[in-house]
Amino acid sequence: MYLKHFNLTDRPFAITPDPRFLYLSARHREALAHLLYGLGEGGGFVQLTGEVGTGKTTICRCLLEHVPDNVDLALVLNPKVTAHELIATVCDELGIDYPSENSSIKTLTDVLNRYLLEAYAQGRRTVLVIDEAQNLSADVLEQVRLLTNLETATQKLLQIILIGQPELRTLLARDDMRQLAQRVTARYHLEPINLEETGAYIRHRLQICGNSQPLFNRRAIDRIQRLSGGIPRLINVLCDRAMLGAYVEGKSQVDSRVIQKAAREVLAEEQPASRKRRWLPAAGLGAGLLALLLLAVYQPWKRHESADAGSLPDEAPAGSPSIALQGSAEESEPEQPALPDSRAGTAPVAPDVSGEADTRSLGELLLASDSSFYRAAWTELLALWSVILPQGVKPDFCDFTRQYGLLCRSGQGNWNTLRQFDRPAILTLLDADGRRVPVVLQHLDDSVAELMIGTELYRLSVEQIDRYWYGEYLLLLQTPPGGRLYLKAGDRSTDVDWLRRQLELALDIVIPAADPQLFDYSLQQQVLEFQRSMGLVADGIVGENTLIQLNTRSGREGVPRLSFESS
Repeated sequence: MYLKHFNLTDRPFAITPDPRFLYLSARHREALAHLLYGLGEGGGFVQLTGEVGTGKTTICRCLLEHVPDNVDLALVLNPKVTAHELIATVCDELGIDYPSENSSIKTLTDVLNRYLLEAYAQGRRTVLVIDEAQNLSADVLEQVRLLTNLETATQKLLQIILIGQPELRTLLARDDMRQLAQRVTARYHLEPINLEETGAYIRHRLQICGNSQPLFNRRAIDRIQRLSGGIPRLINVLCDRAMLGAYVEGKSQVDSRVIQKAAREVLAEEQPASRKRRWLPAAGLGAGLLALLLLAVYQPWKRHESADAGSLPDEAPAGSPSIALQGSAEESEPEQPALPDSRAGTAPVAPDVSGEADTRSLGELLLASDSSFYRAAWTELLALWSVILPQGVKPDFCDFTRQYGLLCRSGQGNWNTLRQFDRPAILTLLDADGRRVPVVLQHLDDSVAELMIGTELYRLSVEQIDRYWYGEYLLLLQTPPGGRLYLKAGDRSTDVDWLRRQLELALDIVIPAADPQLFDYSLQQQVLEFQRSMGLVADGIVGENTLIQLNTRSGREGVPRLSFESS
């Protein structure tokens, strides 16, 4: 009813999963990265949880579009089945023939095992994805665990991804589920989106339907965030009803009063925001006690600087999602000394009186850190970009880098995240006292990392670093010469001409253009092709992730690389 009133081509906030409206916030991209990590791992479980309506199904659909060619995937959407029915469903998904009558669990498991062995011999991997996994019964979960016992002498044959509501975490925390829980190699809990992401989400969906004007003012977006709790499905319901209300009242823009009226009509009384307000006093008290504890160990110089670019709506930082990756060395194992790299050409850290190199562990080195480590880390990171950090420059260092065409990107991730970016980064490590210590990751391969700790360079195993790194990173990316970051169809600038030439270098093609400075249809198609080839979200918009990969593929000068072979 309101389409003509707002000059829209389609309803922007329908709750049906239309792929045209795909919008992945930083949290959704991080969750997708964990699932893609699961596709590449050898056995065990990957667990993704999130509240109803946060976008788990959207991520699952996106995962299906990114399945590598050598991976066979079985998708179970209805887990309310018996153990026998589950294995039969897996066989059906993989196209495995089995006796239609009198097929016991043993018979099904045997044919499945033969299939997995044959796939492994052909260099293929098999992944089972179970959606709504919180509905699995205990005996079915136990059968799922037993499927991970299908293995060769050196390799698990089946990787399993569990996607479910928060109740899945509670289920796996039970004592009788500990055997399965111990096999979970990666966990991610998808949180609702924040205020800035909510605004970006709304603008994105409106733009897909032909709108270029702000239909929701700032106060309306604030109200939507509070009422929806940042849950995308509720945002859709609220926005759709609010636009209808604005149309009925003859308004050209949706304000907070219309949002509040829409909420009374379409949301239940027990809204996420109202539930939160009930425990707000207790939460405030808990937060106060936590703040007192943090003041004992927190030092302002330890804190990463946040770049404005890091909060841009299209590809914002991941924030602080709940991640727990297992598989690193146990704390009880003795830690190896962190010896300086002989290739670095630097003196040993704190040589003793005999002149021998200091053999302190990484934990001991972090405890010995002081406030100089923050500037030292930034000095080293900028040096890798051939930029000198003058002594007179004070934080914000991210603001300083803009004059050199560099933007900060901070976030939360894992080693695979950093390998995909292929850029040196400042990692925040936590020492035994809980202090934040910035160090520079210069190079990284499968198992070894080069870290600049203070002013010394060390070669360490990733297992050693895992004890102190909880995923926080900051890296730099190089913008186009004109400084434009988000380029999209319809833009006209010299940076569009630069983008065209970079794509031609990256794809080894020629992109014809009547106007080289216009982001036209043919250029958009090449951007989409490039994004698909790099495993990025194919939205046709050149944002941070696309730009990083484009600078790498086109061989842009002055861009330092993280991988050893490209350095």
